[in-house]
Amino acid sequence: MLQRIQTVFLAITIIGMGVFLSFPIWTKIAASGAQSAELTALKLTHQINTVQSEVQPVYYFIILAILVALVTAYAIFSFKNRVLQSALCAVNSILMTVIIGLVIYYTYYTTSKLFDEGNPGNYEIGFYGLVASMLSNVFANRFIRKDEKQVQQSNRFR
Repeated sequence: MLQRIQTVFLAITIIGMGVFLSFPIWTKIAASGAQSAELTALKLTHQINTVQSEVQPVYYFIILAILVALVTAYAIFSFKNRVLQSALCAVNSILMTVIIGLVIYYTYYTTSKLFDEGNPGNYEIGFYGLVASMLSNVFANRFIRKDEKQVQQSNRFR
């Protein structure tokens, strides 16, 4: 049923992916203030000076995030089949782990070569939206399994 607690957590997962897509994920500003870098779901922008910048597209972030949101939406409406719903949450966990791995790869390995190797940069609200999505997906999966366990137990009592 749509009024279950796992539906709320799955909706939070979709909202968190929207935050991930809408806001910056990571930023870094040089100590001198002349250079900066910003990672969003669309691109990695390295501002070299006030006039010159390099833009590297990262479209796979947006593709994976939209895929997670679509799988979550399908999981919400497949409430009659809790086993499928649990499997979809497991797929979402894998996809979000891939996204977090890619974000960490970009922030620590790709951008460390740009400037100020000692400055790791700051994670922004987009990254925390991804973390909130992952946590809410885990909680949703837990409540889905709990519901399935209750149904199995009630079937056994009949």
